[in-house]
Amino acid sequence: MDAERLRLLLIEDNLPLASAIVDLLQAQGHQVDFAADGQVGLRLALATPPDVLLLDVGLPGLDGITLCRRLRECSDRHVPVLMLTARDAIDDKLQGFAAGVDDYLVKPFDDAELLARCLALARRHRVGQPNLLQIGALSIDRRSGQAWRAGTALELQQVPQRILLALAEAWPRTVTRSELVQRLWGDEAPPSDPLRSHLYLLRQVLDRPFDGEMLRTVHGVGFRLEASP
Repeated sequence: MDAERLRLLLIEDNLPLASAIVDLLQAQGHQVDFAADGQVGLRLALATPPDVLLLDVGLPGLDGITLCRRLRECSDRHVPVLMLTARDAIDDKLQGFAAGVDDYLVKPFDDAELLARCLALARRHRVGQPNLLQIGALSIDRRSGQAWRAGTALELQQVPQRILLALAEAWPRTVTRSELVQRLWGDEAPPSDPLRSHLYLLRQVLDRPFDGEMLRTVHGVGFRLEASP
């Protein structure tokens, strides 16, 4: 994939907004497919998985949350989903993340930020790779969110699960604390240290029952996964 030239799918029923987004993306050299209906958009996403899917929440035929959930259930690869929404409440975002949304952009948004988010998602998710990530004895199904270490299923809560996925997608790179906070909560991070308790819970499931630590703290930098035998 040319990292600067993406194949995008926009599913948006606001036609003036959709036209403006298509014009913006095409002006940057990206290829854009378009659907104004959720059912049609899902069929397009499954038939020809895009590098990034730009998805509205309120759609005729099939709402954006349900569309994303069905995409995760049916697609044989991970399609990065950027949700475009006027809903900025944390509960709405958590509902979307639970359905498989990768990132949110709240309307109205800046053109430059939309372009940057699309490029970042495409790079982050290693476009076109199968859903199953394998790092040593660790396996993660990006479609279901389930993870295993040495064949044992890991029972993770939602936030530790998303931390593990973020670290696995970045592996072997170290992920900074600020990157994780932005990925998990965007600009609405809790006022106290938002990572401490979730990292503790992740370590209790990922490392404590096994020989050798996979989750490593890189002091002064952030966190990374280390492949285990």
